[in-house]
Amino acid sequence: MGTQVRTRVSAYAIAAEDGRILLARLSDASPVFAPGLWHLPGGGIDPGEQPVEALARELLEETGLELTDARLADARTYAARRNGVSWSLTALFYVVTLRGGAPEVTETDGSTDEVAWIPLAGLRDGGLLSPAAADALGILEQAGTATSVLPR
Repeated sequence: MGTQVRTRVSAYAIAAEDGRILLARLSDASPVFAPGLWHLPGGGIDPGEQPVEALARELLEETGLELTDARLADARTYAARRNGVSWSLTALFYVVTLRGGAPEVTETDGSTDEVAWIPLAGLRDGGLLSPAAADALGILEQAGTATSVLPR
């Protein structure tokens, strides 16, 4: 048998404020990227679902926070291999504003086991980041500063 290849389109949130970025730590249930990596909140778009609707749903599951605004910032593709599956992932990156209190994972047995505001200064080496989260840092840097990309 040949290698199974799956295609996935996902919507991810870039939420940054006060020199921090909101990241979700991947659990063992993560289908594409390795568990333990810090990743952007968001995930796969279901058939017939609009990308921003998927983003809002995923944000509630993974952070408990409500999406109030989203602007498409970039799109990237990734090739990954996990659990015998080769993935072709297209990631849509949205700069977002959120409403709610402290973030907390609300989905049980999902692909996220922790969520937190992480200082940007501590992430420069990128060692514990998923490829998408590392690219999000670059998107923020291209915009100038983390706070300048947030809608007012």
